[in-house]
Amino acid sequence: MHLTMRLSCALLLLLAAAHVATAQAPWPTGGWTLSTPEAQGLASAPLDSLDLAIRRGTYGNVDHFLVVRRGYLVYDRHYDNEYAEITRGFTGPLGCGHDACTGTQADDPYNYYHPSTHPYYRGRAVHSLQSVTKSVSATLLGIALERGEIPDLSVPLLDYFRDYDTRGVDERLRRATLEDLLTMRTGIEWHEQDRPLDSTNTTIRLERSDDWIQFTLNQPSDAAPGEKWTYNSGGSHLMSGVIRSATGMTIDQYAEAHLFGPLGIGDYHWKKTPRGLPDTEGGLYLEPDALARIGYLYLRGGLWEQEQLLGAGFVQAATTAQADSVNGLGWGYGYQWWRVDEEGFEIWAGLGFGGQYLLVFPREDLVAVVNGWNVFNRRVASIYRGLVDALKASARR
Repeated sequence: MHLTMRLSCALLLLLAAAHVATAQAPWPTGGWTLSTPEAQGLASAPLDSLDLAIRRGTYGNVDHFLVVRRGYLVYDRHYDNEYAEITRGFTGPLGCGHDACTGTQADDPYNYYHPSTHPYYRGRAVHSLQSVTKSVSATLLGIALERGEIPDLSVPLLDYFRDYDTRGVDERLRRATLEDLLTMRTGIEWHEQDRPLDSTNTTIRLERSDDWIQFTLNQPSDAAPGEKWTYNSGGSHLMSGVIRSATGMTIDQYAEAHLFGPLGIGDYHWKKTPRGLPDTEGGLYLEPDALARIGYLYLRGGLWEQEQLLGAGFVQAATTAQADSVNGLGWGYGYQWWRVDEEGFEIWAGLGFGGQYLLVFPREDLVAVVNGWNVFNRRVASIYRGLVDALKASARR
Protein backbone atom coordinates (compact mmCIF):
# COMPACT_ATOMS: atom_id res chain seq x y z
CA MET A 1 0.00 0.00 0.00
CA HIS A 2 1.32 3.44 -0.95
CA LEU A 3 -0.48 5.54 1.62
CA THR A 4 1.72 6.26 4.61
CA MET A 5 -0.68 6.61 7.50
CA ARG A 6 -1.38 4.56 10.59
CA LEU A 7 -4.75 2.91 10.96
CA SER A 8 -6.57 3.77 14.16
CA CYS A 9 -7.88 1.09 16.49
CA ALA A 10 -11.38 2.18 15.53
CA LEU A 11 -10.69 1.50 11.87
CA LEU A 12 -9.21 -1.89 12.62
CA LEU A 13 -12.35 -2.81 14.55
CA LEU A 14 -14.48 -1.55 11.68
CA LEU A 15 -12.55 -3.66 9.19
CA ALA A 16 -12.84 -6.73 11.38
CA ALA A 17 -16.58 -6.22 11.60
CA ALA A 18 -16.70 -5.69 7.85
CA HIS A 19 -15.02 -9.04 7.19
CA VAL A 20 -17.53 -10.80 9.44
CA ALA A 21 -20.46 -9.03 7.78
CA THR A 22 -19.12 -9.82 4.31
CA ALA A 23 -19.04 -13.50 5.18
CA GLN A 24 -22.76 -13.31 6.00
CA ALA A 25 -23.91 -11.50 2.84
CA PRO A 26 -23.05 -12.32 -0.78
CA TRP A 27 -21.04 -9.66 -2.57
CA PRO A 28 -23.42 -7.67 -4.82
CA THR A 29 -21.18 -7.83 -7.90
CA GLY A 30 -23.91 -9.60 -9.84
CA GLY A 31 -26.75 -7.78 -8.09
CA TRP A 32 -27.91 -7.19 -4.55
CA THR A 33 -29.40 -10.03 -2.53
CA LEU A 34 -32.87 -9.04 -1.32
CA SER A 35 -34.01 -9.06 2.29
CA THR A 36 -36.36 -7.05 4.50
CA PRO A 37 -35.65 -4.26 6.98
CA GLU A 38 -36.76 -6.38 9.96
CA ALA A 39 -34.67 -9.38 8.89
CA GLN A 40 -31.62 -7.11 8.97
CA GLY A 41 -32.42 -5.34 12.22
CA LEU A 42 -34.18 -2.22 10.92
CA ALA A 43 -37.66 -0.92 11.57
CA SER A 44 -39.62 -0.58 8.33
CA ALA A 45 -42.16 1.96 9.61
CA PRO A 46 -39.89 5.07 9.31
CA LEU A 47 -38.88 4.00 5.81
CA ASP A 48 -42.51 3.45 4.84
CA SER A 49 -43.40 6.88 6.21
CA LEU A 50 -40.70 8.49 4.09
CA ASP A 51 -41.88 6.53 1.04
CA LEU A 52 -45.44 7.74 1.61
CA ALA A 53 -44.30 11.36 1.95
CA ILE A 54 -42.34 11.06 -1.29
CA ARG A 55 -45.40 9.66 -3.10
CA ARG A 56 -47.53 12.52 -1.76
CA GLY A 57 -45.12 15.05 -3.24
CA THR A 58 -43.74 16.41 0.04
CA TYR A 59 -40.20 16.31 -1.32
CA GLY A 60 -40.87 17.29 -4.90
CA ASN A 61 -39.26 15.29 -7.69
CA VAL A 62 -37.73 12.21 -6.07
CA ASP A 63 -36.79 9.43 -8.50
CA HIS A 64 -35.40 6.62 -6.35
CA PHE A 65 -34.82 5.60 -2.74
CA LEU A 66 -32.97 2.50 -1.61
CA VAL A 67 -31.37 1.16 1.56
CA VAL A 68 -28.72 -1.53 2.01
CA ARG A 69 -28.22 -3.07 5.46
CA ARG A 70 -25.56 -5.66 6.34
CA GLY A 71 -24.94 -6.20 2.64
CA TYR A 72 -28.59 -6.87 1.73
CA LEU A 73 -30.92 -4.66 -0.27
CA VAL A 74 -33.78 -4.13 2.17
CA TYR A 75 -35.68 -1.21 0.69
CA ASP A 76 -35.96 -0.20 -2.98
CA ARG A 77 -38.52 2.25 -4.33
CA HIS A 78 -38.72 3.91 -7.74
CA TYR A 79 -40.92 6.93 -8.49
CA ASP A 80 -42.05 7.87 -11.98
CA ASN A 81 -41.80 11.57 -12.72
CA GLU A 82 -42.87 12.78 -16.16
CA TYR A 83 -40.05 15.21 -16.86
CA ALA A 84 -41.31 16.02 -20.35
CA GLU A 85 -44.40 17.48 -18.70
CA ILE A 86 -42.60 18.89 -15.66
CA THR A 87 -40.20 20.81 -17.90
CA ARG A 88 -42.57 21.71 -20.72
CA GLY A 89 -42.04 25.37 -21.62
CA PHE A 90 -39.67 25.90 -18.67
CA THR A 91 -36.67 28.17 -19.06
CA GLY A 92 -34.20 29.48 -16.52
CA PRO A 93 -30.55 30.21 -15.84
CA LEU A 94 -29.53 26.58 -16.38
CA GLY A 95 -31.21 25.91 -19.71
CA CYS A 96 -34.56 25.13 -21.31
CA GLY A 97 -37.10 22.35 -20.93
CA HIS A 98 -39.27 20.31 -23.26
CA ASP A 99 -40.71 22.42 -26.11
CA ALA A 100 -38.79 25.45 -24.85
CA CYS A 101 -35.44 25.08 -26.63
CA THR A 102 -34.22 26.43 -29.95
CA GLY A 103 -31.45 25.15 -32.20
CA THR A 104 -29.22 22.62 -30.49
CA GLN A 105 -29.99 23.71 -26.93
CA ALA A 106 -31.84 20.48 -26.15
CA ASP A 107 -28.69 18.46 -26.85
CA ASP A 108 -26.38 20.61 -24.71
CA PRO A 109 -25.05 18.29 -21.95
CA TYR A 110 -25.06 21.28 -19.59
CA ASN A 111 -28.71 22.13 -20.19
CA TYR A 112 -30.01 20.99 -16.82
CA TYR A 113 -33.70 21.35 -17.66
CA HIS A 114 -34.17 19.21 -20.75
CA PRO A 115 -35.41 15.63 -20.15
CA SER A 116 -33.23 14.16 -22.89
CA THR A 117 -30.13 14.69 -20.72
CA HIS A 118 -31.37 15.34 -17.15
CA PRO A 119 -31.95 13.75 -14.77
CA TYR A 120 -31.79 10.52 -16.80
CA TYR A 121 -29.58 10.21 -19.84
CA ARG A 122 -31.55 9.68 -23.06
CA GLY A 123 -34.19 7.43 -21.58
CA ARG A 124 -31.75 5.09 -19.84
CA ALA A 125 -31.91 4.13 -16.17
CA VAL A 126 -28.65 5.94 -15.35
CA HIS A 127 -29.31 9.05 -13.25
CA SER A 128 -27.27 12.22 -12.94
CA LEU A 129 -25.18 12.19 -9.77
CA GLN A 130 -24.01 15.79 -10.02
CA SER A 131 -21.46 16.40 -7.25
CA VAL A 132 -21.57 12.83 -5.96
CA THR A 133 -19.32 12.46 -9.03
CA LYS A 134 -16.63 14.13 -6.93
CA SER A 135 -16.73 11.33 -4.35
CA VAL A 136 -16.50 8.65 -7.06
CA SER A 137 -13.64 10.47 -8.78
CA ALA A 138 -11.72 10.74 -5.51
CA THR A 139 -12.20 6.99 -5.13
CA LEU A 140 -10.40 6.51 -8.46
CA LEU A 141 -7.49 8.64 -7.24
CA GLY A 142 -7.37 6.40 -4.19
CA ILE A 143 -7.28 3.30 -6.40
CA ALA A 144 -4.42 4.80 -8.43
CA LEU A 145 -2.65 5.43 -5.13
CA GLU A 146 -3.22 1.82 -4.02
CA ARG A 147 -1.90 0.54 -7.36
CA GLY A 148 1.23 2.73 -7.18
CA GLU A 149 0.36 4.85 -10.20
CA ILE A 150 0.24 7.84 -7.86
CA PRO A 151 3.19 7.57 -5.46
CA ASP A 152 1.91 9.75 -2.63
CA LEU A 153 -0.65 12.46 -1.92
CA SER A 154 2.17 14.88 -1.09
CA VAL A 155 3.09 15.10 -4.79
CA PRO A 156 2.77 18.70 -6.06
CA LEU A 157 -0.51 19.15 -7.93
CA LEU A 158 1.07 20.96 -10.87
CA ASP A 159 3.35 17.99 -11.59
CA TYR A 160 0.32 16.48 -13.33
CA PHE A 161 -0.27 19.50 -15.57
CA ARG A 162 3.03 19.97 -17.38
CA ASP A 163 1.18 20.10 -20.71
CA TYR A 164 -0.74 23.19 -19.60
CA ASP A 165 0.35 26.82 -19.41
CA THR A 166 1.15 27.41 -15.74
CA ARG A 167 3.43 30.40 -16.23
CA GLY A 168 0.88 32.79 -14.78
CA VAL A 169 -0.28 30.79 -11.78
CA ASP A 170 0.02 32.26 -8.32
CA GLU A 171 3.28 31.12 -6.74
CA ARG A 172 1.33 29.77 -3.77
CA LEU A 173 -0.46 27.27 -6.00
CA ARG A 174 2.91 25.72 -6.88
CA ARG A 175 3.04 24.43 -3.31
CA ALA A 176 -0.39 22.77 -3.49
CA THR A 177 -0.42 18.96 -3.28
CA LEU A 178 -2.84 16.25 -4.33
CA GLU A 179 -4.07 16.13 -0.75
CA ASP A 180 -4.84 19.85 -0.90
CA LEU A 181 -6.82 19.15 -4.07
CA LEU A 182 -8.82 16.33 -2.48
CA THR A 183 -9.68 18.42 0.58
CA MET A 184 -10.59 21.57 -1.42
CA ARG A 185 -7.78 23.57 0.14
CA THR A 186 -5.60 24.47 -2.85
CA GLY A 187 -5.97 28.19 -2.17
CA ILE A 188 -7.57 28.87 -5.57
CA GLU A 189 -10.13 31.68 -5.33
CA TRP A 190 -13.52 30.25 -6.30
CA HIS A 191 -17.04 31.63 -5.98
CA GLU A 192 -19.62 28.86 -6.19
CA GLN A 193 -21.63 28.53 -3.02
CA ASP A 194 -21.55 32.28 -2.35
CA ARG A 195 -22.96 33.41 -5.72
CA PRO A 196 -26.24 33.00 -7.64
CA LEU A 197 -26.43 30.81 -10.76
CA ASP A 198 -25.25 33.55 -13.11
CA SER A 199 -22.08 34.82 -14.73
CA THR A 200 -20.64 35.85 -11.35
CA ASN A 201 -20.55 32.17 -10.31
CA THR A 202 -17.15 30.65 -11.12
CA THR A 203 -18.61 27.19 -11.77
CA ILE A 204 -21.14 28.58 -14.29
CA ARG A 205 -18.22 30.25 -16.05
CA LEU A 206 -16.24 27.01 -15.88
CA GLU A 207 -19.02 25.05 -17.60
CA ARG A 208 -19.18 27.67 -20.36
CA SER A 209 -15.44 27.62 -21.00
CA ASP A 210 -13.59 25.74 -23.75
CA ASP A 211 -10.87 24.24 -21.56
CA TRP A 212 -11.95 23.51 -18.01
CA ILE A 213 -8.50 22.64 -16.71
CA GLN A 214 -6.81 25.74 -18.12
CA PHE A 215 -9.71 27.87 -16.85
CA THR A 216 -9.23 26.52 -13.33
CA LEU A 217 -5.46 26.91 -13.36
CA ASN A 218 -5.88 30.50 -14.55
CA GLN A 219 -7.93 31.50 -11.51
CA PRO A 220 -6.21 33.67 -8.88
CA SER A 221 -5.34 32.37 -5.43
CA ASP A 222 -6.59 33.98 -2.25
CA ALA A 223 -4.85 31.73 0.30
CA ALA A 224 -1.89 29.47 0.75
CA PRO A 225 -2.52 25.72 0.19
CA GLY A 226 -4.01 24.06 3.25
CA GLU A 227 -4.96 27.38 4.81
CA LYS A 228 -8.56 27.83 3.67
CA TRP A 229 -11.42 25.50 2.64
CA THR A 230 -13.40 26.65 -0.39
CA TYR A 231 -15.95 24.55 -2.28
CA ASN A 232 -14.40 24.41 -5.74
CA SER A 233 -15.86 22.33 -8.56
CA GLY A 234 -13.07 23.39 -10.91
CA GLY A 235 -10.57 21.87 -8.50
CA SER A 236 -12.60 18.67 -8.54
CA HIS A 237 -12.38 18.59 -12.33
CA LEU A 238 -8.59 18.65 -12.04
CA MET A 239 -8.90 15.03 -10.83
CA SER A 240 -9.72 14.11 -14.43
CA GLY A 241 -6.38 15.53 -15.55
CA VAL A 242 -4.48 13.90 -12.68
CA ILE A 243 -5.75 10.42 -13.60
CA ARG A 244 -4.95 10.90 -17.28
CA SER A 245 -1.44 12.12 -16.49
CA ALA A 246 -0.76 9.44 -13.85
CA THR A 247 -2.18 6.43 -15.72
CA GLY A 248 -2.33 7.32 -19.41
CA MET A 249 -6.07 6.57 -19.35
CA THR A 250 -9.08 8.85 -19.15
CA ILE A 251 -10.88 8.49 -15.85
CA ASP A 252 -13.87 6.71 -17.40
CA GLN A 253 -11.54 4.13 -18.97
CA TYR A 254 -9.74 3.78 -15.66
CA ALA A 255 -13.05 3.36 -13.83
CA GLU A 256 -14.13 0.59 -16.20
CA ALA A 257 -10.91 -1.30 -15.57
CA HIS A 258 -10.42 -0.78 -11.84
CA LEU A 259 -13.73 0.22 -10.22
CA PHE A 260 -16.84 -0.31 -12.33
CA GLY A 261 -15.62 -3.63 -13.71
CA PRO A 262 -14.72 -5.22 -10.35
CA LEU A 263 -17.97 -3.94 -8.78
CA GLY A 264 -20.08 -5.31 -11.62
CA ILE A 265 -21.22 -1.87 -12.80
CA GLY A 266 -21.95 -2.27 -16.50
CA ASP A 267 -24.03 0.77 -17.39
CA TYR A 268 -22.97 4.37 -16.88
CA HIS A 269 -22.67 7.66 -18.71
CA TRP A 270 -19.95 10.24 -18.12
CA LYS A 271 -20.29 13.68 -19.67
CA LYS A 272 -17.26 15.07 -21.49
CA THR A 273 -15.91 18.60 -21.47
CA PRO A 274 -15.14 20.40 -24.76
CA ARG A 275 -11.58 19.03 -24.61
CA GLY A 276 -12.85 15.46 -24.32
CA LEU A 277 -12.04 14.78 -20.67
CA PRO A 278 -14.73 13.24 -18.45
CA ASP A 279 -16.31 15.83 -16.18
CA THR A 280 -15.25 14.87 -12.65
CA GLU A 281 -17.05 17.75 -10.91
CA GLY A 282 -20.55 16.57 -11.75
CA GLY A 283 -20.80 14.58 -14.98
CA LEU A 284 -21.29 10.96 -13.92
CA TYR A 285 -24.57 9.05 -14.28
CA LEU A 286 -25.15 5.70 -12.52
CA GLU A 287 -28.12 3.57 -11.57
CA PRO A 288 -29.02 3.76 -7.85
CA ASP A 289 -27.98 0.18 -7.06
CA ALA A 290 -24.61 0.81 -8.72
CA LEU A 291 -24.02 3.94 -6.64
CA ALA A 292 -24.87 1.91 -3.53
CA ARG A 293 -22.04 -0.48 -4.42
CA ILE A 294 -19.55 2.38 -4.21
CA GLY A 295 -20.86 3.24 -0.75
CA TYR A 296 -20.57 -0.43 0.17
CA LEU A 297 -16.94 -0.48 -1.01
CA TYR A 298 -16.21 2.24 1.56
CA LEU A 299 -18.26 0.47 4.19
CA ARG A 300 -16.08 -2.61 3.66
CA GLY A 301 -12.83 -0.67 4.02
CA GLY A 302 -11.99 -0.75 0.29
CA LEU A 303 -12.29 -4.53 0.04
CA TRP A 304 -14.30 -6.18 -2.74
CA GLU A 305 -14.52 -9.91 -3.45
CA GLN A 306 -11.37 -10.46 -1.33
CA GLU A 307 -9.43 -7.88 -3.37
CA GLN A 308 -8.25 -4.66 -1.75
CA LEU A 309 -9.29 -2.23 -4.49
CA LEU A 310 -8.92 0.83 -2.30
CA GLY A 311 -6.50 1.17 0.56
CA ALA A 312 -8.11 0.99 4.00
CA GLY A 313 -6.02 3.97 5.06
CA PHE A 314 -7.36 5.98 2.15
CA VAL A 315 -10.93 5.06 3.13
CA GLN A 316 -10.29 6.31 6.64
CA ALA A 317 -8.70 9.55 5.46
CA ALA A 318 -11.33 10.17 2.78
CA THR A 319 -14.19 9.88 5.26
CA THR A 320 -12.50 11.79 8.10
CA ALA A 321 -13.14 15.52 8.49
CA GLN A 322 -9.85 16.89 7.17
CA ALA A 323 -11.50 20.31 7.33
CA ASP A 324 -13.90 20.97 10.23
CA SER A 325 -17.08 23.06 10.31
CA VAL A 326 -16.90 24.13 6.68
CA ASN A 327 -20.49 25.45 6.65
CA GLY A 328 -23.21 26.74 8.94
CA LEU A 329 -24.33 23.19 9.72
CA GLY A 330 -20.92 22.34 11.18
CA TRP A 331 -20.21 19.65 8.59
CA GLY A 332 -16.70 18.42 7.94
CA TYR A 333 -15.00 17.59 4.65
CA GLY A 334 -12.62 14.78 3.77
CA TYR A 335 -11.38 13.67 0.35
CA GLN A 336 -14.37 14.90 -1.68
CA TRP A 337 -16.63 13.26 0.94
CA TRP A 338 -18.70 15.10 3.53
CA ARG A 339 -18.95 14.24 7.24
CA VAL A 340 -22.50 15.05 8.31
CA ASP A 341 -22.57 13.39 11.74
CA GLU A 342 -25.41 14.12 14.14
CA GLU A 343 -26.85 12.85 17.42
CA GLY A 344 -24.36 10.05 17.89
CA PHE A 345 -24.57 8.86 14.29
CA GLU A 346 -21.41 8.90 12.17
CA ILE A 347 -22.41 9.64 8.58
CA TRP A 348 -20.28 9.80 5.43
CA ALA A 349 -21.94 11.52 2.50
CA GLY A 350 -21.67 12.20 -1.20
CA LEU A 351 -24.03 15.08 -2.02
CA GLY A 352 -25.16 16.45 -5.37
CA PHE A 353 -27.24 19.23 -6.90
CA GLY A 354 -30.93 18.52 -7.41
CA GLY A 355 -31.20 15.91 -4.67
CA GLN A 356 -28.46 13.29 -5.07
CA TYR A 357 -27.46 11.53 -1.85
CA LEU A 358 -25.14 8.66 -1.07
CA LEU A 359 -25.10 8.16 2.70
CA VAL A 360 -23.00 5.64 4.62
CA PHE A 361 -23.66 4.93 8.30
CA PRO A 362 -20.57 2.83 9.17
CA ARG A 363 -21.55 1.85 12.73
CA GLU A 364 -25.00 0.77 11.53
CA ASP A 365 -23.59 -1.13 8.50
CA LEU A 366 -25.96 0.83 6.29
CA VAL A 367 -25.88 2.50 2.86
CA ALA A 368 -28.68 4.65 1.45
CA VAL A 369 -29.16 6.29 -1.96
CA VAL A 370 -31.66 8.91 -3.04
CA ASN A 371 -31.87 10.42 -6.51
CA GLY A 372 -34.09 13.39 -7.29
CA TRP A 373 -34.32 16.42 -9.54
CA ASN A 374 -35.51 19.50 -7.69
CA VAL A 375 -34.03 22.24 -9.87
CA PHE A 376 -37.16 24.09 -11.05
CA ASN A 377 -37.48 26.79 -8.37
CA ARG A 378 -40.33 25.00 -6.61
CA ARG A 379 -40.20 25.19 -2.82
CA VAL A 380 -40.37 21.72 -1.26
CA ALA A 381 -39.25 20.15 1.99
CA SER A 382 -35.69 18.86 2.15
CA ILE A 383 -35.47 15.16 1.30
CA TYR A 384 -32.08 15.18 3.01
CA ARG A 385 -33.67 15.97 6.36
CA GLY A 386 -36.43 13.44 5.84
CA LEU A 387 -33.96 10.77 4.73
CA VAL A 388 -31.57 11.14 7.64
CA ASP A 389 -34.39 11.23 10.18
CA ALA A 390 -35.96 8.09 8.69
CA LEU A 391 -32.67 6.20 8.67
CA LYS A 392 -31.86 7.15 12.25
CA ALA A 393 -35.32 6.14 13.46
CA SER A 394 -35.16 2.88 11.51
CA ALA A 395 -31.75 1.98 12.92
CA ARG A 396 -32.87 2.74 16.47
CA ARG A 397 -35.87 0.37 16.16
